[in-house]
Amino acid sequence: MPLARQTIPVGIVVRRTPGVTRWAKWVWQVVAVLPGAGPAQWREMRSEGDTIEYHAATLPLDLWSSDTEAYKVTISAKVPGLVVVMRETEDETAAVPFVPTFVTASAYDGQDYMDSGDGLIELVPMPEGLIAVIQAFCDQHHVEEVFVKRKRDRKNIDTKDDGKGDARIRQLSDVYRAPRSIDVVQ
Repeated sequence: MPLARQTIPVGIVVRRTPGVTRWAKWVWQVVAVLPGAGPAQWREMRSEGDTIEYHAATLPLDLWSSDTEAYKVTISAKVPGLVVVMRETEDETAAVPFVPTFVTASAYDGQDYMDSGDGLIELVPMPEGLIAVIQAFCDQHHVEEVFVKRKRDRKNIDTKDDGKGDARIRQLSDVYRAPRSIDVVQ
């Protein structure tokens, strides 16, 4: 069966709020996604005092027929979500310290990114329309794989047990002997 793919453009909405400590001037958080969004480059969407929401970028959300099991896990969660990965910029003088780089609907890929802890990684709730698109993709392409338990071969590896352990190591007695007490000289 050939590998099927569907790509959905997804806008990434990032909120900047004032930091609460002197070490962090700003707190950056991915707060929403916009399915079907057009291109954007840190376009200001709204502001309220020092809090600003940006349409930071539009990234492709790729759905692959080989990953439908992971998508089914994602949409069956209590709150289905997309994992958005943002990397720190190399330029320390830049106005925005992060660059959106990746978005996924795969629970397994998302967990791998969250385990790495590299950059800003957020789980963002998925809009209902996007859940329906992913569910339709899974319904069309998911193939249930039958679990096959691996069987051991019939080779008997316990044929020789002389109690001497590894033949490459020279010793005169049983390797399972009880330890002897050490006589302490006083």
